[in-house]
Amino acid sequence: MRFGYWTPVFGGWLRNVDDEGTPLTFPHLAEIARAAEAGGFDLTLVPELNLNDIRGFSGPTFDAWATTTALAAVTSTLELMVALRPSYHPPALTAKQAATIQAIAGGRLTLNVVSAWWAEEARQYGVEFREHDDRYAFTAEYVEVLRGLWSETPYTHHGAHFDLDGTFLEPKPDVTPLVYAGGESEAGRTAIAGFADAYLTHGGTVDELGTKIADMRRRRAEAGREPFEHFGMAGFAIVRNTEAEAQAELDRITDVRHGAAYESYQDFVSKSQLDTRVDLKDYSVSNRGLRPGFVGTPEQVAARILEFEEVGVDTLLLQFSPALGELQRFGEQVIPLVRAGA
Repeated sequence: MRFGYWTPVFGGWLRNVDDEGTPLTFPHLAEIARAAEAGGFDLTLVPELNLNDIRGFSGPTFDAWATTTALAAVTSTLELMVALRPSYHPPALTAKQAATIQAIAGGRLTLNVVSAWWAEEARQYGVEFREHDDRYAFTAEYVEVLRGLWSETPYTHHGAHFDLDGTFLEPKPDVTPLVYAGGESEAGRTAIAGFADAYLTHGGTVDELGTKIADMRRRRAEAGREPFEHFGMAGFAIVRNTEAEAQAELDRITDVRHGAAYESYQDFVSKSQLDTRVDLKDYSVSNRGLRPGFVGTPEQVAARILEFEEVGVDTLLLQFSPALGELQRFGEQVIPLVRAGA
């Protein structure tokens, strides 16, 4: 099992808690990253949104790519998985930017390619918002162009969405960034089976993940591609000395009050084609993070993680609140148990 954490570029993950003790400053994000490396974490996901879907439109959010560049300079072992939404980034410029960050990071940059879901954000930022299935077709061609620019000189491509003729991109990345992607719709899974190197999903139960992984393995084989390199899942972890203490924290963070972010949450649900019904408990923590059940004592959480490992999950992308203290607790108390198979 590989352990990852979400870099809190929105200042936290809880929609019902105003102050999570996670200030949105780069020194704090750097402190979290260094603590993650010291605590046995393997990677971090840097999400990308221009609006804050946790705090609402007026909430702060850092740019994902600038943050990733800065983290590359202050870390040495973490894989840096930066989210990339193709409609917000011209592919040739993104290929250049990624090659530059890869040089800074010493080969640790990877991409989480997201086909986007937030129509209101696109409207505010003047970006075209395509229909659901069209977004995945656009993404598949986008990834083809990235890989072409990273491998061929000069590069020419004439496609449905992009037209490049004799394009030079130097230097090329020494390590081609791995491409992760997630999707639950028929169009999403079919496209991802063709263009991605690894598959990511929202949080789910052990049975849900077992079914989903089996389905994606089948689709991958039918696409004539090598097996996915990783299967990753989002999750939110609450680790306490007793089960009662963990449950009390769960009750606190799921005390739902319809705040400024509820509108963006409804936009996400309506614009996505999800394979699992979501509820207000899912609303409380992003990315269905509570669904895996990583809530309890260190031994309980470790045992639960091993159940996911048995069905094929090899990468966890975890959220914590407050980010620093809870990440450190998890690194000290849970990761050693999982790696010992306890």
